[in-house]
Amino acid sequence: MGALYNALAVVQAQTVLTKVEAANFLAYQWHLNQDIGEPVTPLPDVPGRPSYPTLVPPSETPRRRLGSVTGRTALLHAVAHIEFNAIDLAADMIVRFGYHADVVDSSRHAFIGDWISVCHDEARHFMLIETRLKELGTYYGSYTAHNGLWEAALKTKDNFAARLAIAPMVLEARGLDVTPGMIEKLNKVGDLESADILKVIYNDEINHVAIGAKWFQKVAESKSEKPESYFQYLVREYYKGQLKPPFNVQARTLAGLKQGFYMPLT
Repeated sequence: MGALYNALAVVQAQTVLTKVEAANFLAYQWHLNQDIGEPVTPLPDVPGRPSYPTLVPPSETPRRRLGSVTGRTALLHAVAHIEFNAIDLAADMIVRFGYHADVVDSSRHAFIGDWISVCHDEARHFMLIETRLKELGTYYGSYTAHNGLWEAALKTKDNFAARLAIAPMVLEARGLDVTPGMIEKLNKVGDLESADILKVIYNDEINHVAIGAKWFQKVAESKSEKPESYFQYLVREYYKGQLKPPFNVQARTLAGLKQGFYMPLT
């Protein structure tokens, strides 16, 4: 059927298990034959989702005081929700933009292969967190969550460059800023198992931001745009609010996101 069809199956999957299995199958099939397949339609604006968690405004999500098991599971649940949405974001990147005019034919396999690897990573991250939640006596869906990540996806559904700017280079880069502090706090309260999982996610996310930055710069060059100023324009157009320091400059720079991209937006 091809990678685009398999990526669409990821987006459409309606349960936790089927979405993770679809992401794993997408990566497996790509490893076997790297068949892209034909463009697929229609593209859903809303991905398949389980009936839980209940989605609420961000202000109504649970507090995450890490001194208690409840606070730690609330934090891990929030991370699980991010990773679950990130599976769909990566799959949607493949389906929606795999045949975009700004991805030249000679680069198409590389583009799709990159985002398949991201999708596979996000599914693995989700299962690491879900397993840890169950060890702590709960599960994904036991807390409320918000829909901010997918709202950003909807805003950028018709603009390839904006999707690259907002999803990996703003939202995922924010994870590079905050995750080290979360790891430190978990270590301080003795939850070394959860801290170790976040370390795995953090190291992989550096590569995900790097993939986004790489393809953004390629698109900017194809449009004869200066990457830094083009990024700033798109963030102002498509992102609600300002970028907030402190920034993890070391990790961002390692991912190819130099300070000239984001510092003017603070």
